[in-house]
Amino acid sequence: DNSKAALQGRELFWVDNAVDLFFLQIQGSGRIELPDGSLMKVGYADQNGHPYTSIGKKLVEAGAMKLEEVSMQGIKKWAARHPEKLDAMLEKNASYVFFREFPNDLSAPLGALGVPLTEEYSIAVDTRTIPLGSPVFLATTYPDTAQPLNRLMMAQDVGGAIRGPVRADFFWGFGEQAGMQAGKMKQKGQMWVLFPKGAEPVMAP
Repeated sequence: DNSKAALQGRELFWVDNAVDLFFLQIQGSGRIELPDGSLMKVGYADQNGHPYTSIGKKLVEAGAMKLEEVSMQGIKKWAARHPEKLDAMLEKNASYVFFREFPNDLSAPLGALGVPLTEEYSIAVDTRTIPLGSPVFLATTYPDTAQPLNRLMMAQDVGGAIRGPVRADFFWGFGEQAGMQAGKMKQKGQMWVLFPKGAEPVMAP
């Protein structure tokens, strides 16, 4: 609600579900259904500069949720049970992501490199430690399982909540199944950034 005047008139859409908006900001891109049933694609444009605070972590600290229950699905269930507490909880995260519209004929959201992301092969990274455009070999597991997920990915995007040398957001794509996977994805893993022999990596400041 702060600095409303500076942003007035620059709204893209008004949404009717604060929790869905929160997760749209975390995921960085998505589709918005309009009253006539049509869909508009939106993607990450910028972030307000405030550090991201995990709502799931705050719910655990408040005793409202167990650590193993923290996921998109778990937070949505908590919000449905406690609508009177939702606004105060969401306000604990000062970070805010701004979006831009994408053409409807775009095959996937545009990443920070200006090219469409590839479902299950693109990741968002912290450019202070992983340069955009780098091939990254990822060794982790699928959500809620021990099934290996080992593959070569491309660092094609950024996000306000992605901070740290071994931190990445996995792009699952669009659709209900992709949303479920994204909501549960909090796996530990390893990443190897691949550089041409003798090349000096260029990091963001």
